[in-house]
Amino acid sequence: MTGHDRPDAGRVLLDGSLGEGGGHVLRSALSLSLITGRPFQLTGLREHREPAGLRPQHLAYVRGAEALCGGTSEGAVVGATELRFTPGPVRAGDYLLEAGASGSTPRLFQCLVYPLALAGGGRLTLRGGTHLPGGPSFHALVGAWLPVARAYGFPVQLSLTHAGFHPEGAGEFTAEVGAPVEPPVRVDLPARGVLREVRVMSFVGGLPFAVAERQSRAAVAALRERGILAEADNRPLAVTRSQGSATFVLAQFEHTVAAFTSLGERGLDAEGVGREAAEALTRFMETGGALDEHLAEQLLLPAALLASGRLGAVTPGTTRFTAARVTGELMVQAEVLRRFLPVHIQVEPGGSVEVRPA
Repeated sequence: MTGHDRPDAGRVLLDGSLGEGGGHVLRSALSLSLITGRPFQLTGLREHREPAGLRPQHLAYVRGAEALCGGTSEGAVVGATELRFTPGPVRAGDYLLEAGASGSTPRLFQCLVYPLALAGGGRLTLRGGTHLPGGPSFHALVGAWLPVARAYGFPVQLSLTHAGFHPEGAGEFTAEVGAPVEPPVRVDLPARGVLREVRVMSFVGGLPFAVAERQSRAAVAALRERGILAEADNRPLAVTRSQGSATFVLAQFEHTVAAFTSLGERGLDAEGVGREAAEALTRFMETGGALDEHLAEQLLLPAALLASGRLGAVTPGTTRFTAARVTGELMVQAEVLRRFLPVHIQVEPGGSVEVRPA
């Protein structure tokens, strides 16, 4: 039974001040609205920010959600601080969507992938930024998010056409999204276990290849100082109008994975980019969490779908894990999920998280 079949699918009221900037609340609400069929009203969106209200990258999430379901929105204009969204039934199929130069295609993807999969699947071709500050990179999706999604029964394949860096964007990637397969009954990740392998991947797009080599050497050296051996792989990325660089560190533990991306930026030399990604891993390893803070937040939605019985399991399942750090984004995601789905989410200050049926 979808949310569109439910007579109790009432409008969800949300306050944009739940999360800093409101963008995270908006993405989560749109995804859950598509999944459950419940409309929502979001107020206080970025009302204390400068500039205030919705920005073009936020509108890309709304337009993407509308494209998947034929839904309608009120207030979806630049500068608006209030938005009402009413979904229609999500349609399986192929979609080409623009995130814009300042829009994150990985974030747009994470907003839409679960609703599309639950509707039967299809293809998402997304254009915009693929490696932008403040959000997951395309390679973080592949290295960290994808194994989690597949563990919950979501068969997804990702391919990068060309990279898009700040500020021009102009990247593109494609996601082949299948309908969910049999989900787990229980997911327990109390500890990450022993470190098995660390890979350093250094990328450049539109820049000299020597920049990638300098980044990876610095990352490998910084890890070696902490007693961590790593293999390095330097690669050029196809680009169109943008140029940039990135260092990606992927750690494979006994039970989990952790991924960290550092992007080239003005005032940060290639060695600094490499060290930044390596130091992010070493800081994570100083914690007791099974999952890094970003993956922990991203795990909540499929965990809530499992707990609410929306993955087709005979019995709704339970997820338990530990996070390296309890972030504001994790707490916001938990609260938005509670508003839409019949789930109980318990987050302890020390990082223990449990998602179970209400």
